[in-house]
Amino acid sequence: MLSKPIQAALNSQVQMEAESSQAYLAMASWAEIQPGLDGVSTFFYQQSDEERIHMLKLIRFVNERGGFALIPALIQPTITFKSVKSVFAEFLKHELKVSESINDLVHLSLTEKDYATHNFLQWYVNEQIEEERTARVLNDKLELVGDDRSGLYLFDRDILNYRGKK
Repeated sequence: MLSKPIQAALNSQVQMEAESSQAYLAMASWAEIQPGLDGVSTFFYQQSDEERIHMLKLIRFVNERGGFALIPALIQPTITFKSVKSVFAEFLKHELKVSESINDLVHLSLTEKDYATHNFLQWYVNEQIEEERTARVLNDKLELVGDDRSGLYLFDRDILNYRGKK
């Protein structure tokens, strides 16, 4: 059985994962209407799907442990961006925020001596290591590209190949 603080924290994480899915969906939609960013758009559609799966795992875990998973109302995410570089900067910023939240949850699970939740959260800890790495590498690549349009073309073409190297 989940304690009230653990249940509340897990439900907060459900909201964060849902917001992540929406944010990445908005990034995908923005990229889709930009000329030549098919790869970036597909990347963020896939990211959005992944975050939804993360949310569903949390919902099922809360309910299986005798809690009640709340389905959150969501605010409108940012829907327009200055550039591809700004999209990926937001991506990294967001993943760092998610990692911080997961770490807080892990700490709470240990404080509450809820080892089942602690064990469950280890998957998220590992996932966040991968997500942060992906966001950092892609930001680094965009930094190398700078304002070179041919470099951006290659970045867009290669981004989906990178996803498999997490």
